[in-house]
Amino acid sequence: MQLLSSLTPIELAGQLVSLVALVLCMLAFSSKRDDRLMKLLVSANIAFALQFALFGSWAASVLTLLVILRIVLARRYARNLKVMGFVLVASLLATALTWRGPVDLFPLAATFMGTVGMFMLRGIPMRLMLAGAGSAWMLSSLVIGSVGGTLAEAVVVGVNLITVARMMMDKKRASEHSQ
Repeated sequence: MQLLSSLTPIELAGQLVSLVALVLCMLAFSSKRDDRLMKLLVSANIAFALQFALFGSWAASVLTLLVILRIVLARRYARNLKVMGFVLVASLLATALTWRGPVDLFPLAATFMGTVGMFMLRGIPMRLMLAGAGSAWMLSSLVIGSVGGTLAEAVVVGVNLITVARMMMDKKRASEHSQ
C-alpha cells in the first residue's frame, strides 16, 4: 500500500494501463492461432505505448506504436524483406529521434527481434523470437520502474513458452497418429 501512495497520478495511471496490457497479452500468447495472437497484440501494444508515454520513456512509446504498424504489415507482407527493412529503418530513426541513453537499447532490441520474428517466422520459431523480444521489453519496463509492465512482460514470456510447449506436444501427437 505504501508503494501505491508514493506514486504520482501519472505513474499510477501507467501502472494501471500496464495491467490492461497484461490481460491482453495473456490472451494473445495463450492462443495457438497466429491470427488471434496478432489481433490481441495490437490492442496490448496500444496499452503499452500509453504506459511508456506515462513513464516518459519516449523511445519505448514510439517503438511500441511502430510495433502496431509492424503487426499489420507483417500479416499482409509476410517474408517481404523490403517491407521488413522499412520497419527496421523506421525503428532506428524513431530511436535516434527520441534517444535518451543506453536504456533505449532495450526497446530497440525488442523491436528488432519482434520484427524479424513476425516477418520471417511462423508458429514455434516466431513465438521463440517473440519470447526474446518480450525479455527485452521486460528489461525496458524494469529500468523505468514499471512494476505492471515488468510483470506483464514476464507473464508474456512465460505464457508464450508454455504455448510453444503445447504446440510441440500437438506436433508430436499428430506425428504419432500419422504413423
